[in-house]
Amino acid sequence: MTTPRGKVALVIGSGGVKCAAAIGLQYALARAGIGLDMVVGCSGGALYAAIAALGFTPEEVHEKTLQLWTREVTSTRRRGARWQLLFPRLFGFSAEWGFRDDRLILERLRAAFGDRTFSDARIPLYLTATDFATGEQVVLSSGPLVPAMRASLAIPFIFAPYRVDDRLLVDGFLSDPLPVNVAIREGANIIVAMGFESPYQRAIRTPARFAFQVSSIMTNNLLKSRFAFHNAVHHAEVILVVPEFAKRVGVFDTWQIPYVIEVGERAAEPHAAYIRRLLDAGGTG
Repeated sequence: MTTPRGKVALVIGSGGVKCAAAIGLQYALARAGIGLDMVVGCSGGALYAAIAALGFTPEEVHEKTLQLWTREVTSTRRRGARWQLLFPRLFGFSAEWGFRDDRLILERLRAAFGDRTFSDARIPLYLTATDFATGEQVVLSSGPLVPAMRASLAIPFIFAPYRVDDRLLVDGFLSDPLPVNVAIREGANIIVAMGFESPYQRAIRTPARFAFQVSSIMTNNLLKSRFAFHNAVHHAEVILVVPEFAKRVGVFDTWQIPYVIEVGERAAEPHAAYIRRLLDAGGTG
């Protein structure tokens, strides 16, 4: 739906199952009569950006989240990965290394999205990943959806970087955990950006938790600095929505999806009224 007085974009950042809060945000916008003109997503947000752009029903959203975003998808170790890490020269280490087997996540993505392409989206869809060779942000907006989503979800150390069109890509959060810049570049003048801080580890007793802690520190600092930059440039009205969760929500806690959606809806409601006023006034303030 294209609004006559403003081009509205929804940007969904990285955040695991917390990204389901974007569904609640959409409920709040819909009640205020606000349509979306484009959706941008990265990492876990790529799932919900695709779901929003394809126009899935709330029931389908819940079903596909339960299919896709479970701890099971990272439970199978890739054969030989540990030996490659410990003895790289002996067992052959390369840029396409990851601890976990990605066959299940690919299987789940194909079951949920089939052979859909970006052209099947009801509204323009943009997913971001990071070029593993250069660190540059890569915006994916054409071709099959599944490879693009797998690349955007290539969590460092967990899944191997994924090749799309001869570029080796890794998780989108490494270049920007909340890619507002894509919406700005595509001409949105009202940008609703839903971001999530990565949780810090309560106790660090394993190398994996150590790696996650380092990742959280880098991601949260990058989130704050990148958003501050985009907001300062002010090419558009950028509205940040950060849901506040009263209880801890783990990356794979799919059983908390109803709660996550409710929190997202509650967080978005006051912003929806403001966006409605902006649109009625002719776009940005």
